[in-house]
Amino acid sequence: MSDPLPGANAHIAAALQLCAKIDDLPSDTPLLTIALVGVIGAGTMGGGIAMNFLSAGIPVTMVEREQAALDRGVEVMGRNYAASVKRGRIDAAEAEAAMARLSPSLNFGALADCDLVIEAVYESMEVKKDVFTRLDGIAKPGAILASNTSYLDVNEIASVTARPEAVLGMHFFSPANVMKLLEVVRGAKTGASQLATVMQLASLIRKVPVVSGVCHGFIGNRMLSKRQEQANALILEGAAYHQVDQVLLDFGFPMGPFQMGDLAGLDIGWHRDPSIVTTVREALCAAGRWGQKTGKGFYDYDANRQRTPSAEVEAIIADFARREGKAQREVSREEIFARLLYPMVSEGAQILDEGIAQRAGDIDLVWLNGYGWPAWTGGIMYWADHEGLARIVAGLDQYGLPVAPLLRRKAEEGGQFSAD
Repeated sequence: MSDPLPGANAHIAAALQLCAKIDDLPSDTPLLTIALVGVIGAGTMGGGIAMNFLSAGIPVTMVEREQAALDRGVEVMGRNYAASVKRGRIDAAEAEAAMARLSPSLNFGALADCDLVIEAVYESMEVKKDVFTRLDGIAKPGAILASNTSYLDVNEIASVTARPEAVLGMHFFSPANVMKLLEVVRGAKTGASQLATVMQLASLIRKVPVVSGVCHGFIGNRMLSKRQEQANALILEGAAYHQVDQVLLDFGFPMGPFQMGDLAGLDIGWHRDPSIVTTVREALCAAGRWGQKTGKGFYDYDANRQRTPSAEVEAIIADFARREGKAQREVSREEIFARLLYPMVSEGAQILDEGIAQRAGDIDLVWLNGYGWPAWTGGIMYWADHEGLARIVAGLDQYGLPVAPLLRRKAEEGGQFSAD
């Protein structure tokens, strides 16, 4: 690990102090009582979300459509608690008490008494709107209705209810019982008390809460998409995918973009038709390379999930680039570094300019706590100040990439994003 940038640790500490403060909410905003939480969905995300509240002493009603899925979800939660006991993080009595607070159910109506309901269902607007329509019909007056969506428009979800003030986003990160970040997505009509209550509740369940406005991908995934766009472009221009990953590993990330794809599963969102290939990812899926779960994705994996670069994948990428008319060339580490990270800074600046994030420190916390951004840097926007905003703008200009007006202005004025 590199030595921390000057002031990085103090910057992170200050950002943590500020993140729960919402600039336009009075400090005396009344809070709602959350005595019972509902979770819709017993999958990996739903179970992890439920564990946060159970561990904090709050009872949870967890609803699924099928008994097998419900039983599987409860079993996984039990195994997770058992693993925590084995590691000495909690004792057996605490684990037993937490599981005793869980009420699994196949009855959607069991959510009627909940003070907060969080849906953790499939990431589809149609599915989520159906859930919220049903929820609006049975949830008690005053209940907060939250979506765990990663990308979708919270305002559109709220529009199917008669109580849009009750609706907001609570974007947990997987595994939800471990990851610290909670993006709290504030809809156009989200009520002050509902927002303030969830921010306080986040601290109770030991999360780092960051408020985001509504946009595609919110703060973290919106910025991540800019990095992925460049990663995908670089491998078609001649950069080896393992070289792209290695640049980020050397910077301090726990994994690169192609490792991350293999871990999540390359087939997520795939149309399942091997005859339709419009991206490298689709070409890999068509070849049965779905990621770690099939033993091969961008990388080949052994029985211990140790990775090695694949000659087959390099051939697939080269063939795809040839069909797309992409000329191959040598790509330097410096270019990879600039094209992966600088567009993220620019998008962060645009997010600030649009008021999606309240402050640069909030963006830093999102990336430090949700995406593995190396802590020694103090966060992405703090690092950008030290990298030099003028240098970042020059790099973006050099590679013909967009520069957010706020970023260019600050670079020209010698300004910075961080207050400290």
